[in-house]
Amino acid sequence: MCGIVGYIGSRQAYPVIIKGLKRLEYRGYDSSGVALIEGNQLKVFKKKGKVAELEEEVVDKNLSAHIGIGHTRWATHGEPSDRNAHPHTSNSGNLAMIHNGIIENYVPIKNDLLKKGYKFHSDTDTEVLLNFIEDIQKNNECTLEQALRIALKRIVGAYCILLIDKNEPDTIIAARKGSPLVIGIGKGEHFLASDASPIIEYTKEVVYVNDYEIAIVKADELILKNLGNEKQTPFITKLDMELAAIEKGGYDHFMLKEINEQPDTIFDCLRGRLLAHNGQINLSGVDNHIDILKNAQRIVMVACGTSWHAGLVAEYLFEELCRIPVEVEYASEFRYRNPIINKGDIIIAISQSGETADTLVALENAKEKGAFIFGVVNAVGSSIARLSHAGAYTHSGPEIGVASTKAFTGQLTVLSMIALKIAHAKGTISEARYMELIKELEAIPEKVKEILKDTTNIQRIAEKYKDAKDFLFLGRGYNFPVALEGALKLKEVSYIHAEGYPAAEMKHGPIALVDELLPVVFVATKDRYYDKIVSNVQEIKARKGQVIAVATVHDSVIPTMANDTMFVPDADEVIAPLLSVVPLQLLSYYVGIAKGLDVDKPRNLAKSVTVE
Repeated sequence: MCGIVGYIGSRQAYPVIIKGLKRLEYRGYDSSGVALIEGNQLKVFKKKGKVAELEEEVVDKNLSAHIGIGHTRWATHGEPSDRNAHPHTSNSGNLAMIHNGIIENYVPIKNDLLKKGYKFHSDTDTEVLLNFIEDIQKNNECTLEQALRIALKRIVGAYCILLIDKNEPDTIIAARKGSPLVIGIGKGEHFLASDASPIIEYTKEVVYVNDYEIAIVKADELILKNLGNEKQTPFITKLDMELAAIEKGGYDHFMLKEINEQPDTIFDCLRGRLLAHNGQINLSGVDNHIDILKNAQRIVMVACGTSWHAGLVAEYLFEELCRIPVEVEYASEFRYRNPIINKGDIIIAISQSGETADTLVALENAKEKGAFIFGVVNAVGSSIARLSHAGAYTHSGPEIGVASTKAFTGQLTVLSMIALKIAHAKGTISEARYMELIKELEAIPEKVKEILKDTTNIQRIAEKYKDAKDFLFLGRGYNFPVALEGALKLKEVSYIHAEGYPAAEMKHGPIALVDELLPVVFVATKDRYYDKIVSNVQEIKARKGQVIAVATVHDSVIPTMANDTMFVPDADEVIAPLLSVVPLQLLSYYVGIAKGLDVDKPRNLAKSVTVE
């Protein structure tokens, strides 16, 4: 959500900012804008639509400046429009601000400012906050930094703010709470952004700003303070991300690139951790806390969207292998329903970005109640990673496509290793079974490569069913969450209504939808539920439903019953979701392409949901 970019230094600011905004387009947005200061002149340009439309808008404009801020907006308060696009300017015209987040108490603040004669030119909470800051500065005769600090103590909500003043053309002031901010450190220059993707082209040294911190950023100086005006020591982190990782690399879309990267990203996740030849799994976050983990009375997995589906697969894994009760919670519900959390409970937080707002708040609440927080995230240095007591990175690399693919398989890979390691430490699986599953996991990258070798059959199936109005996805056991994920992917990138169900629940309602126009996707790989799935397929065929199956190679039964079949290599059912999900990712991608849609940037969606 809402991409933020800022620059101050010797370069021309506009090219850096506009390139950064393009790097952040994957986050989802509906308008964009920039604010630049040259001399004592504040120049603001903003436009509804894509960054390319903003570029067209500023052709022939004077864009010279060495300081500036830029923004891509995902609408919360006020419809997508030029007037609601960021940056916003204050009533005096001195200040410009961009903001990611939501100010919950903006209405009473706005009413007070209206009584004082302030005028508003947008429907946003951001413009209210900006004028509130200016009002404090004017009435208290204080610096902009002091005014911001006072304002932040009085507002309720989440924010990442970049603020500039045309009377102080050598400074960007930034602050964050609940929305990410990273500052890149160059020689005589600084870069600010929502994540590292706009920065890696210029520097590998970054500082991740913490909640309740204010950054005073000059070309040759970075000062961090907390809201109590106490200086904080910036902790400099070295990025291990490469520029090539955020470029398409010859693929038509990031989504296709990221699907095809999975043999490598799963291998990277396993590399140095899983040593199948001697039965060893090295996960320092687990090793250092193995007694807490293996003696847990309960594990709660907290996540949103695709990460929630990864948690559902992990529920089967942990309960079967580790014999520990597991609950899987939507973070958005978990944080509000006053859940029972006991000291010693394990909370496993699953998030690609590590910045998901609902998950962060849920973790903070659980941590206060004495739970042990274990993070499974992709983004190094992210808020969830820093909040957790321990954790494991998925090492999937930057995921630019909004629809998560390689991050999902990375999460499953990490969660599988954690479950195996705990189960081995507890003695809840035999040595033979442990070794068998380790070898199965080691073989996954090559098996995914087999699936990706030839996708023409999946492309044909996508073309055949692209005009369907609805899809039904069914699976059992470990493949039930895969069915949910397949339905979500199709919804996200093709805008076709799709539902995922446990196959056994089909008779309790969804079967009423079945007719000759309904494609029903069965995740029907060889496992303990196979005979039951065969029966479910027969029930759909009896009602003239169109059956698309994900089946194990050399299966001689399912392909004779299904209208169309996508094959995956044989694997133990515990590991099988890492394979069975891949054809569903490809099916969704190719259906979206067949419908002529932008699969990398689906409408209304944001990559990282950093507001409620």
